[in-house]
Amino acid sequence: MVRNKRWMSLVILCTVLLVVAGCGNKEKPNNEGASDSNKPAAELRDVQVMLDWSANTNHTGLYAAKDLGYYEEEGLNVKIIQPGAGGSDALVASGKADFGVSYQESVTLARTQGVPLVSIAAVIQHNTSGFAAPVDRNIKKAADFEGKSYGGWGSPVEEAVMKSIMEKDNADVSKVKMINMGDADYFTAVKRDIDFAWIFYAWTGIEAELRGEKLDMIYVKDYSEALDYYTPVLVTSEKMINEDPELVKAFMRATAKGYDYAIKQPEEAAALLSKAVPELDKDLVLASQKWLSPLYQDDAPRWGEQKESVWKGYADWMFERKLLDKPLEASSAFTNDFLPDSP
Repeated sequence: MVRNKRWMSLVILCTVLLVVAGCGNKEKPNNEGASDSNKPAAELRDVQVMLDWSANTNHTGLYAAKDLGYYEEEGLNVKIIQPGAGGSDALVASGKADFGVSYQESVTLARTQGVPLVSIAAVIQHNTSGFAAPVDRNIKKAADFEGKSYGGWGSPVEEAVMKSIMEKDNADVSKVKMINMGDADYFTAVKRDIDFAWIFYAWTGIEAELRGEKLDMIYVKDYSEALDYYTPVLVTSEKMINEDPELVKAFMRATAKGYDYAIKQPEEAAALLSKAVPELDKDLVLASQKWLSPLYQDDAPRWGEQKESVWKGYADWMFERKLLDKPLEASSAFTNDFLPDSP
C-alpha cells in the first residue's frame, strides 16, 4: 500500500465536511459485507464503519469482530464501508458514518481546523511506513535519496518528512526529483518512472517479499521519535462521544476483542479477512497478517492505547514545519476512555 492521495484528502477535508454537513439529512452511504444476525434485526443497532483505504490487514480486527459475532453480542449490526472520494474523516465528523479508520496526521490537521474528530484507538502502536526502493537503486540511508526520483502524491508533508530525515544525514532534499505518481502501482512505477516511494511495509513490503523483489526500507520512525506516530487510528466524532458514550464503549469492546483475536490467531484472522473480501490475494493477506499481528499491540499495555506524548510530538513537528496553522491541543485529539481493560 503506497501512501498516495492521503494528504490531498486532508487538504479537502474541511471543504468536504462543510458540504456534507450542509445537506442536513442522516442518509448514510451504501455499505458492503453486512453479516446475518443471530438476533432479530430490530434488536440490533445499525452502525457504520468507514475504512480509510481498500480492505487490508490494518482492518482485520474489524472483520474478525464482525464475523465472530462480537458486535452482535454488543447489540450492534456493524457494516464496514469502503471509503469514498472524500475519505472517512468528513463523514465521521458530520455524523454520516459512526466510526472510521483514519491517521494521526489527518486527525491533527482536522482538529487544528475546527473539525471535531477524536481518535479512540491506535490500530498499530508504531509507524510501519517508510521509504522503499529496489535494492539495485542502492538507497541504504536518507542521504542516498539525492539524485534519485521519488514517486509521491505532491503533498507538503512528503517533502517535509524527507527533508527532516535527510538533514540527519547532512543531505539536501532539493536534489531529489519529485514525481507525482498518482494511483500508479508501486511495482510498475519503480520499473518505469521512479527509484523509491513511501509505503506501508505490512502490505507493499510483504508483497515485494512474495514477489521475490528485494527492497531497501528506510522507516521514518528510525530517524525521528516525532515520526513514530499512530497510523492508522479509529475515530469518531465529539458529538458521538458526548451524546452516546455507551455506543462507543460497546463498539470498542467488540473491536478490541477482534484485534485481540487477530493478535493471538493471525492465520485464522487472515482467513476471516479473505472470506469477507475474497478479491484480496490470500497469500498476501496471510503473510501480511503474520507480520503485522505482533505489532498491533506491541509494547503497549493493551491494544489501542495512545500516549499524549506521541500526539504532541508529531503535532509539534508539523507546526514547526508550517504544516499546521496553529499548535494542537493534544489531549483533546484522542481518548483511551473507551478501551476495555481487557478484551
